[in-house]
Amino acid sequence: MGELLGDWKRTALCAEFTKDDVGREVTLMGWADTRRDLGGLVFVDLRDRSGIMQVVFDESVFEGDFDKVGSIRSEFVLAVKGKIMERSEDTVNPKIPTGLIEVKVREMKILSKAETPPFEIEDGSKVREELRLKYRFLDLRRPDMQKNLILRNKIANSARAYLSDNGFLDIETPMLQKSTPEGARDYLVPSRIHPGAFYALPQSPQLFKQILMVSGYDRYFQITKCFRDEDLRADRQPEFTQIDTEMSFVDADDVMTIHEGLIQKVFKDVMDIDIKLPLRRIPYQEAMDRFGSDKPDTRFGMELRDVSDIVAGSEFKVFSSVVKNGGSVRAINAKGCANILARREIDALVDFVKIYGAKGMAWISIREDGLNSPITKFMTQEEIDAIMQRTDGQVGDILFFVGDKNSVVYDSLGALRLKLAEKLELVKENTWDLLWVTEFPLFEYSEEEKRYVAKHHPFTSPMDEDIDKVVSDPANARAKAYDIVLNGNEIGGGSIRIHSSELQEKMFEALGFSKEDAWNRFGFLLEALKYGTPPHGGLAYGLDRLAMLMAGVDSIRDVIAFPKVQNASDLMSKAPTEVDKKQLRELHIKVDED
Repeated sequence: MGELLGDWKRTALCAEFTKDDVGREVTLMGWADTRRDLGGLVFVDLRDRSGIMQVVFDESVFEGDFDKVGSIRSEFVLAVKGKIMERSEDTVNPKIPTGLIEVKVREMKILSKAETPPFEIEDGSKVREELRLKYRFLDLRRPDMQKNLILRNKIANSARAYLSDNGFLDIETPMLQKSTPEGARDYLVPSRIHPGAFYALPQSPQLFKQILMVSGYDRYFQITKCFRDEDLRADRQPEFTQIDTEMSFVDADDVMTIHEGLIQKVFKDVMDIDIKLPLRRIPYQEAMDRFGSDKPDTRFGMELRDVSDIVAGSEFKVFSSVVKNGGSVRAINAKGCANILARREIDALVDFVKIYGAKGMAWISIREDGLNSPITKFMTQEEIDAIMQRTDGQVGDILFFVGDKNSVVYDSLGALRLKLAEKLELVKENTWDLLWVTEFPLFEYSEEEKRYVAKHHPFTSPMDEDIDKVVSDPANARAKAYDIVLNGNEIGGGSIRIHSSELQEKMFEALGFSKEDAWNRFGFLLEALKYGTPPHGGLAYGLDRLAMLMAGVDSIRDVIAFPKVQNASDLMSKAPTEVDKKQLRELHIKVDED
């Protein structure tokens, strides 16, 4: 069993000492990382969240039982007392900050012993993620995981300081609230006191932060948990964290300006990177037309080109019929790929775009000896020349074409553009591409529900000039909405909100809610809007996604301490689990066991 600390007090963290501390008597505590036994001389790398300090047990200096030193194993928790010494020139370790010094140990306590871990506690672990998550308490000891969570903490602290300094009040909103579905499924919490009734965990603090604006709090923020019962992927979790904000008496420019300052401060504080302001702004339709995405990665070219007008009368009926039916034909130019991509790779790309709804993909390879393509025989020379000019097609390039309804064309070529950029290594490392996408559509048509749904959420204000289109022409109504994009990832989104109860009711009407249904779901907001509501708007960042990108990892699971896996379960705690039948009876719940 480990011994009590007694009067031992840790001097500082392991990696907080420098060469200036040589000669200082210190007490260190941490985990035994590695151990090298040279007989009467034992070297242990002592690790804590700050890093590593080499501690040296010399039998001629050590005042305790040296046999105990020999019993030290990986992940034992130790406390040591000794003097900081300068390392000899041949033992200097330039790979760690404390590589010039070590601690000659005089006394030691084994505070806790450890079984052999199921994997090495090391950077860049190649252990499969399922095992890491099962033993998350060990995985979190790994230096790269600790680095990620420390970075996340710095982001949150920087944002909190900036918002507080700019007059925002940190106000909590309820975790147990009314179910008001905002797109995803709610997580429901049964009420014991109200049989058959349920609370919902918040998908966002949206309604309550708007009510805070009605209540006169002017500037609100919160770093808060949100919950959505939806299918997962690398950048989704059933519970996630937002840096959530709202402001009164503002327009879109005001909100974007304050948040440019926030993102600039976060990058400076956390990574010492200077972000130049103002950030670029790209209207939604321009982003779709140029990049096939409303979260465009503009660190490389390969932009989409619309060739619909050129092929509208073409003998290639696949293209001309698409244009005739209201779709479009667009192309991207994979510069220099004619001599890089083999035919089997081109065929694989054709299969790839089918994932995004494309029925197929045409291509033209421009070679020294002429054009290689299955479609040029159906085109006139005039059409081919016009395509070459429109796409800047030159010898060595491959042109890829998709023709379909616009949504499919954008999704397919937008995804292909990213895939080719990765394959061709077009994106420079350690580049930070920040921009705004503005003027989003207010609605989008849901094929599944056969009706228009809100593009962002139903509380987003239409552009002033498009208010009359909310009910009469929803397909062309634009929103006062804006997303902030980092390296092709949406890291935050917001809008100016509707502050008129009449316009909010009209919005619900356009979304297919009856007046009764709208009041049943959102009555407390509609009621509040009647009592003097300032113009207001806000923005929320996905803290997990921002931390993931700044940490340079591929999954938000690597910046969340205790994440869920693909089926929304926790491999360490085994949640979710069945509960005692007594608990279910108290909640008036009967589980169908079939």
